[in-house]
Amino acid sequence: MRLNEEDQTGSSGGAVASSGGNNLLGALRPADFALLRAHLKRIDRPAGAVLYEPGDDVRHVYFPCGQTLVSFMVLLEDGKQVEITSIGREGAVGGIVSQGRLPAFARAVVQMEGPLLRLDGGELERAKEISPPLRNLFARYADCLLAQVFQSVACNATHSIDQRTAKWLLAAHDRTGDDTLRLTQEQLAAMLAVGRPYISRVLGEMKAAGAVEPRRGRIRITDSERLRGLCCGCHAAVKRHFDEVLSGVYPRANEVAGHGMVITNGPSFRP
Repeated sequence: MRLNEEDQTGSSGGAVASSGGNNLLGALRPADFALLRAHLKRIDRPAGAVLYEPGDDVRHVYFPCGQTLVSFMVLLEDGKQVEITSIGREGAVGGIVSQGRLPAFARAVVQMEGPLLRLDGGELERAKEISPPLRNLFARYADCLLAQVFQSVACNATHSIDQRTAKWLLAAHDRTGDDTLRLTQEQLAAMLAVGRPYISRVLGEMKAAGAVEPRRGRIRITDSERLRGLCCGCHAAVKRHFDEVLSGVYPRANEVAGHGMVITNGPSFRP
């Protein structure tokens, strides 16, 4: 579903006063957040909405908020698409370290509907020129995102569908902070590039293990620790890298504002 930037199917609001539940923005010092605040616009996008297609100019940066989840999908010659990584409230989608307006390589699609904060890429570049700490934070986040992609490639090449399914559900649970994930089995199967019957079997086994409870249009995490025991170590490795690289960017607690939310030790997968 390709939506125009101002499509009323996903309404666009005015300037915002807070980080809206995005951890990356919430980690900024008040003075740095003030450089962006007037240019942030809240938009709401449904599941399936496409933010970028391959080849599109990347004019905006999107910050997922709350339970919103965005996936990068690589399109293959046979028409299939495979998810490479997903981004939630811990990060951002778009030209984070580039100068903006470069062509997108992958499709960016909303997997779990909800609000995002949209920022013109040029405004982000101007803010980074003014504030070295802000530029440092986004550069470090870009390193974390690259590590996430590296780990995903390794995971897809070596781990079973069962492990990858558990990893995806656990990562989505950590990013959204919600036990109930708003996605269908068809969505999950498409992201993992397998058939729906295969995913149904895997989810059935996870249900028998007491880890999840599949529902119509939903998958509820009933025991995150049991789910953690079913997945590979890839998600944990990415979380460790996030914490190591992003901690200490704004080291003094009294300088971390949060802008309407609680931030502990900078941005991470954690609430």
